[in-house]
Amino acid sequence: MDILQQILFAGILGSSVWLFSKNIRAIIRNIRLGRDYTASGSQEQRWRNVMLLAFGQKKMFTKPLVALMHFIIYAGFLIINLEVLEILTDGLAGTHRVLAAPLGHLYPFLINAFEVLAFLVIVVCIVFLIRRNGLPIARFQKNELNGWPRSDANIILVIEIILMSLFLFLNASDVSLQEKGVLPYSEHLTGRFLISSYLMPLIHSWSVGSLMILERTAWWLHIVGILAFLNYLPYSKHLHILFAFPNAYFTPQEPAGKMTNMPEIQREVLYAMEPDKIPSDSITPPKRFGAKDVMDLSWKNLMDAYSCTECGRCSEVCPANSTGKLLSPRKIMMDTRDRLDEVGRLIDKTGQWEEDGRSLLHDYIRPEEIRACTTCNACVEACPVSINPLDIILQLRRYQAMEESQVPPEWTSLFSTTETSMAPWKFPPSERENWRFQPSS
Repeated sequence: MDILQQILFAGILGSSVWLFSKNIRAIIRNIRLGRDYTASGSQEQRWRNVMLLAFGQKKMFTKPLVALMHFIIYAGFLIINLEVLEILTDGLAGTHRVLAAPLGHLYPFLINAFEVLAFLVIVVCIVFLIRRNGLPIARFQKNELNGWPRSDANIILVIEIILMSLFLFLNASDVSLQEKGVLPYSEHLTGRFLISSYLMPLIHSWSVGSLMILERTAWWLHIVGILAFLNYLPYSKHLHILFAFPNAYFTPQEPAGKMTNMPEIQREVLYAMEPDKIPSDSITPPKRFGAKDVMDLSWKNLMDAYSCTECGRCSEVCPANSTGKLLSPRKIMMDTRDRLDEVGRLIDKTGQWEEDGRSLLHDYIRPEEIRACTTCNACVEACPVSINPLDIILQLRRYQAMEESQVPPEWTSLFSTTETSMAPWKFPPSERENWRFQPSS
């Protein structure tokens, strides 16, 4: 590789890393707009979640065949990218297959393993494309996927196919040049590789010049494609590749379905029942009961939004969604992320947050959606990385009830009965013992 190519490569690499860092910093800033959040449970348990949920993809294996195919893509992303380290070194130093000599006989073994993975990734991506676009799978046909979300999923799969194909053609042309004794390719004779050797008959009769053009083209497109993919992530649902790990770490360890009360509300109830406990000094009221906009949610809720894979498993198991109601837990997360991105763009434009007359509730999520939730927690249980749409729904409903006083009539009756009788049923507290279930003798 001549010095001009090295300079060009260094410029592309530096620009890509700078742009990616800039976009990630903006996303982290957006997440920090949320309220404080303290992760519960021990560090040991949280790291266990990272290993089982993020690395091991434990929840994916409720559907074993799909999980196996997803794991192949996941393994390909992690393992094949080790080969990128060699490409980066070659690009910056002007070397060729710099790891071939140090690794010796281990080097062909590793490249063969990478090629098998690359081939499997191509096959699985083709299957996923057919599955997403050609099979009547309900969770892939929902309205919230229309437009960019559906295109995003397809674009990623096509990019994966192209990158893996370029890797195989890169090896095929490289080995062809080795066998023709062309320097610097023949400095490290790797022998033929398992998968790319099937491509060599297509190009082996080519001239040296044509093979070198193919090798350089595949090399440049492969590495530039990877850097482009890196900078595509912040705009894609595939950002979960990065955020699934911290999200799994900060997943709360309370019993499934536990609802968190606002201390301010508990305090008000206490003071109403026991006025003598009201402190003499003034109490600062909360800025808002529940959540109207993304800034009212916790930063963990906002990280959940960026970690969402849009797989639709949450909506698939949602009883409200299954009966045709408007609620879709996947849409709740997508809307939260879209609103957060909108807020981030406004901050980028003005330098600080200024009210824009819009909010997560009403402008993105309709009251009919959150009212349909039965709080069954099925969406949380189904999510591969334990994202919690239910917590966002509850906070939006809390705002509607306590700030807007907008609740269905059935809820009003329940609230008033609970306030007067301390239970949802219209029985006096003195008869509480009579409410108990009496087993038949």
